[in-house]
Amino acid sequence: MDGWDSTTKSAVQKIPLLTVKAGPRDEQWKQRLKEEFQALIEYVKMNKARDNDWFQLAPANAEGTKWKGKCWYVYNLIKYEFDLQFDIPVTYPATAPELELPELDGKTAKMYRGGKICLTIHFKPLWAKNSPRFGIAHALCLGLGPWLAAEVPFLVDSGVVRPKDATARPPPTT
Repeated sequence: MDGWDSTTKSAVQKIPLLTVKAGPRDEQWKQRLKEEFQALIEYVKMNKARDNDWFQLAPANAEGTKWKGKCWYVYNLIKYEFDLQFDIPVTYPATAPELELPELDGKTAKMYRGGKICLTIHFKPLWAKNSPRFGIAHALCLGLGPWLAAEVPFLVDSGVVRPKDATARPPPTT
């Protein structure tokens, strides 16, 4: 995990690793989904204990193959919130989910069509190395979290993203 800051390394090491190697079409998918929930619950608990709550997530269908929620990043004491969604790929867990922030579609070069965030260089090789032990919580910790930390300040400073709260004011530009 070279290249990751110590806080991220510490966080991901505390997220339980998954043991069931099953995708949405496999018989053991429900057991894998149970492990996914357990890992997400631990990650959320860990974040709340460190006052670092930054996402809400829930399955959008009964099968647990579509997920929706919100994620946010605080920059210059202003909260920037985004819709989050993704589908579990048929080849999961060999293939990581493609995390989407639809409202940012086309606003940054580090994004693919449809608002899918670019995780190819840093995250995908790590996922491949740790599959099937990594899950959704690991994708959020090692994929979405660092992406938000890198991209939101740039998008705000360049005027591409504004806070949703009308009373929040971005810092003056110099």
